[in-house]
Amino acid sequence: MTKTLGEMELTDHNKSSLVEEGVLDLLLVLISRDNLEMRIEAIRALLNLSSLRKNGQEMIRKGGVRPLLDILLCHTSSQSLRELVAAVLVNLSQSTTLQDSGESQVLMLESDEDIYKLFSLINLTGPAVQVNVLRVLYAMCLSPSGTTVREKLRQFSAVLVLIRLCELDNLHLRANAVKLLYCVTEDNDDAAILEHVERPSIEVLLKVMKTSDDEEEIASAMGIIANLPDPMQISKWLLESGGPPIIFRFLRDGKNIGHRKNKLIENAVGAICHLTVQTNLQSQKKVAEAGIIPLLVQFLEVGTCLTRKRAAISLCQLSVSSPRLSRQIPRHQGFWCFSATPEAGCPVHGGICTVESSFCLIEAGAVEPLVRVLGEPEPGACEAALDALLTLIDSERLQSGSKVLVEANTLPMMIKLISNPPPRLQEKVLSSLERIFRLVEIKQKYGPSAQMPLIDLTQRGNHSLRSLAARILAQLNVLHDQSSYF
Repeated sequence: MTKTLGEMELTDHNKSSLVEEGVLDLLLVLISRDNLEMRIEAIRALLNLSSLRKNGQEMIRKGGVRPLLDILLCHTSSQSLRELVAAVLVNLSQSTTLQDSGESQVLMLESDEDIYKLFSLINLTGPAVQVNVLRVLYAMCLSPSGTTVREKLRQFSAVLVLIRLCELDNLHLRANAVKLLYCVTEDNDDAAILEHVERPSIEVLLKVMKTSDDEEEIASAMGIIANLPDPMQISKWLLESGGPPIIFRFLRDGKNIGHRKNKLIENAVGAICHLTVQTNLQSQKKVAEAGIIPLLVQFLEVGTCLTRKRAAISLCQLSVSSPRLSRQIPRHQGFWCFSATPEAGCPVHGGICTVESSFCLIEAGAVEPLVRVLGEPEPGACEAALDALLTLIDSERLQSGSKVLVEANTLPMMIKLISNPPPRLQEKVLSSLERIFRLVEIKQKYGPSAQMPLIDLTQRGNHSLRSLAARILAQLNVLHDQSSYF
């Protein structure tokens, strides 16, 4: 009967009904029996039933993970038995990735020791079990407890182990290792991760991008690069490894949409952030010469929220280099009446600017799209766009840059952000407004509309925000310089 249950083609309704009638309790008893044949057939039946998400969750609730994990970890278990158990654990882990907010959360593994033991099997088993262990850990990284699981895997030096797996010729194993490594490097800004990542690791990831037919694997490899800290070092390695052309080709068809395409574009633009770091002019020039800057501007309009954020970061880094690259307008020689008509200088940088030679935001048509991103509900995208726009008013360019911002209707958008957390974004807005309002004509025009949100911030903001808001109100002659808010 157990063997038949494992072999039958069951509908989801059949699978649900069987579990509701109590077959799960019986099967969990049978997998603990000494009879090996009975145990194998019971596990096959569990494999069949656990493909239904709610059955997988019920199996976890009834304690089904522990006996299965014990079989998997037992050194006397045969390879075929381990492969079967690992396949069941894949179904159970995948059942935890999509959980309704109203139901009690189901955790696949609750102890750090169990996560470590499962991860250690990657080095102790054959490829079939390795692949499924990677799939289990990947699903756990996507579950509600994913942040904790990713942190634990980083503590277990998972980065080093997974990079080694990415070098293997087994393409199925490689693809699953790349996808898990992408998860492990997410939400992490710890520079210690670079202890396990060197230039050869970058070359391995670039090889994956060149040779893989799996778009999710390519997106994951690109995402690993995007997630790595220390962009100065990564940009150097990417240049030395011939990375820019490989990354650039995935941006050419950026208007195609869909979840996988979006993820690929998001991560490709994230990798571009390393190539646009302002300390590496050589890589910045490669980005510009390849025609990537107009694509970044385009992604401000059509990309996902994360793509817009990353595009704005790259444009900001490029714009920092613009003042020193703007070409000086040649002086007239000889008689004025015989001189050629002088070239018009950039309204901000004063010299001759082009997209390719000086990465100028104005020449790229990026200012207005960046202003529109200021209206995004996602604070990260807003902050990145604001940072890019503020490069136009750095140092002595306050007056000329502010004029460009006014013409692009930036000030009303900035004033709206006064009332929108997080505090870091509010602080940047206030600091920039304090500078811009030094220009009397702008202060007179936009100061009145900023008064109420500023007054509100003096009542409910943190100490730093209250002080900044008070200083601007003093500029607007609303508060006295000796106010207690300072």
